[in-house]
Amino acid sequence: MTEKIGILTAGGDCPGLNAVIRAVVKAGQYAGFQTLGFKGGFEGLLSPCEPVELDYNRMDGMLIRGGTILGAANKGHFAGKVGHGEVRDLDPEILREAKANYDALGLRALIVVGGDGSLVIARQLAENGINVVGVPKTIDNDLDATDQTFGFDTAVDSATDALDRLHTTAESHGRVIILEVMGRHTGWIALNAGIAGGGDVILIPEIPFTFESVTEKVLAREKAGKKFTLIVVAEGAAARGGKQSIKGDEIDREVQMGGVGQKVADELAKRTGKETRVVVLGHLQRGGAPTSFDRLLCTRYGEAAVRMVRAGQYNRMVALHGNEITDVSIQRAIGRRRRVSPDGELVLSAKALGIGFGD
Repeated sequence: MTEKIGILTAGGDCPGLNAVIRAVVKAGQYAGFQTLGFKGGFEGLLSPCEPVELDYNRMDGMLIRGGTILGAANKGHFAGKVGHGEVRDLDPEILREAKANYDALGLRALIVVGGDGSLVIARQLAENGINVVGVPKTIDNDLDATDQTFGFDTAVDSATDALDRLHTTAESHGRVIILEVMGRHTGWIALNAGIAGGGDVILIPEIPFTFESVTEKVLAREKAGKKFTLIVVAEGAAARGGKQSIKGDEIDREVQMGGVGQKVADELAKRTGKETRVVVLGHLQRGGAPTSFDRLLCTRYGEAAVRMVRAGQYNRMVALHGNEITDVSIQRAIGRRRRVSPDGELVLSAKALGIGFGD
């Protein structure tokens, strides 16, 4: 009798989800598994549990297709129960129902593709008898247990392309243009795209900024004959003394997300008298086809997840360490955020090029 494995995609959508599904289905088929896909994230585990059979023929075009054919959800019975660094137990009845449906389908294991919150849920499923293998997914690239999550490279590529396009407009009109990108608690997208896209100022959550410092940078460029300035802002960045603050390994819960780009623009317009514009990249970072790097990483992650199922390595998450795919316990993977180091090589390199961080 053919053994079955399940897969679901939880949390927000992200470039490369379909590539992971494709890799799991293809590797699973060659390993002798039948793959069942659960729609709507973890909600698909609940009654009327009706997973779809995924086979080789359905995977055509999945490598380059954005989004997820299984759908994703951060609402429902599993939502609002967990948070980064904070764990709240799920409803025991919900866990029992999920386990009962898992058993009724005769699954050998469940592959969960998601970020920190999804992996917290996965751990609770594992504690209730479901064999789980995790695949790390977060555009922000802030999981400490892996060197890189898929979707991040695509998001950086989108932000860099936006900066390339904004550069010509900013220069033509002598404007200050601010690009707000994703990055609630970490500035990896802003930092990488800011350097790759020739940004002049990069504002990230890990380095509180002052409006005085940013203003000085804009005016210094003006004095040097540079009539325009490109500023990249992570959505979770905050002025020194603002609500965003880092305490140890955690960030203050009072943080207010989004809108920081407009605040910076309004303040700079008052202080410099220069015309300012704001572009919020938003969900454009999440959509579309994954980059070649992400396609390869997704494929490696998906295949490795199936390999772990074959070896009986459950309640663990695949991870990238250096150039090698390895694995870590799900417990090790959750609740630990990887942040940009203000004294790290990437920040120091940016500063050596004259990029300001508002500090």
